[in-house]
Amino acid sequence: MGMPLELNTLIVTKGRESRLEENVFTLVKEGYRLYPIDIPVEVRRTLDGELSGTAVIKKVEMENNQTKITYQLVALNSTN
Repeated sequence: MGMPLELNTLIVTKGRESRLEENVFTLVKEGYRLYPIDIPVEVRRTLDGELSGTAVIKKVEMENNQTKITYQLVALNSTN
């Protein structure tokens, strides 16, 4: 019996991220997902949206058909 697994190479937040520290966030996604750790990846609010910034994923936890990632924002693209 197989388990569905998705490989992600960018973070899509859909506005559901939670701030832990100044530039450290967590995000819970449905399903089991693999992310590269300690490698800069793009952060976007929506899949087709503009680039919000760049982050480095520090931790990936999978349980109960959910994946929780902890990431550090290393660059922010802002219109300000």
